[in-house]
Amino acid sequence: MSSPAPWWHPDVHADRRPFLLGRNRIRDALRSWFTGQGFTEVDPACLQVSPGNETHLHAFSTEALATDGSVTSRLHLHTSPEFAMKKLLAAGAGDIVSFAHVFRNRERGVLHHPEFTMIEWYRVGGSCAGLMDDCAAILALAAEAAGARRLSWRGRLADPFAEPERLTLAEAFDAEGIDLLATVAPDGATDRDALAAAAGAAGIRVAADDGWSDVFSRVLVERIEPRLGMGRPTMLCDYPIPEAALARRSPADPRVAERFELYACGVELANGFGELTDPAEQRRRFEADMAAMQAIYGYHYPLDEEFLAALALMPDSAGIALGFDRLVMLATGAPSIEHVLWVPVPHGSPPDGSGRSSGR
Repeated sequence: MSSPAPWWHPDVHADRRPFLLGRNRIRDALRSWFTGQGFTEVDPACLQVSPGNETHLHAFSTEALATDGSVTSRLHLHTSPEFAMKKLLAAGAGDIVSFAHVFRNRERGVLHHPEFTMIEWYRVGGSCAGLMDDCAAILALAAEAAGARRLSWRGRLADPFAEPERLTLAEAFDAEGIDLLATVAPDGATDRDALAAAAGAAGIRVAADDGWSDVFSRVLVERIEPRLGMGRPTMLCDYPIPEAALARRSPADPRVAERFELYACGVELANGFGELTDPAEQRRRFEADMAAMQAIYGYHYPLDEEFLAALALMPDSAGIALGFDRLVMLATGAPSIEHVLWVPVPHGSPPDGSGRSSGR
């Protein structure tokens, strides 16, 4: 069987071109919308001292060299522009937005790409409710720019002009017969065994070495996410504190955070927070996540001390990151994320030339 033609083959490009031109129209429409909303567009550097400090986010890393070839520092391509943008908020930049190229290792598939475009924006003094309104407006704008009446993905449809559904994690788990918040204490401590027992009773396989977060993710991925955003978009709200590393606690319930995710057609599109601005609490969360990363993967990333210092000056804000390529994919009806990327990342070959990964 012959290999498929590469993306740069004229015939392949002709098939992809309508999706790519749709991408440009959507980008222009969203840029115009953000300008009209009073946002300042910023352009953070991709190389940072820390790529992010979440347990399961993996970075591309490199070394900075002096003119004599000596190593001056270790740097990482950011997994999000969040740390840099929050420093700008601390500096007094006001409402800001970035159309940033970001990089995530260990991720490639029909919905994932090692390098992708993230739209990240912050409203000073804003709230998650305001960000949800932004998301609803952006979905409608993207569809209009693409000339689409529906968002679509593998036969699943969502109306981008309909008022989004709002669903809490507690409600979603309750539909599976699981009392999620009964397994989370007000101080953020979790009861792994209780959640595992409830998940097992619901017919979800749980491994002996699964932690609380592993069981949470299994229920979310296997039972809840596939039905979100069907017919109309869904805002999945009020994440438990252990699943919201950069979000502030909800004043209504200390077991949950001001975090939500936007879904359409069963696809996650955006992740929004009421931003945590307590440096000590943020450090504790990062250190816990990096300890877990070390235990699971055998390595971890440094903390960005300047970011932690900047949090003390950062105004109350709400911020969100939206996967632009996925949005384009759903608005144009493209079958995969690579259909909406002008130039995909090469697949290449392993360093040892054997066809097998040599590991990290």
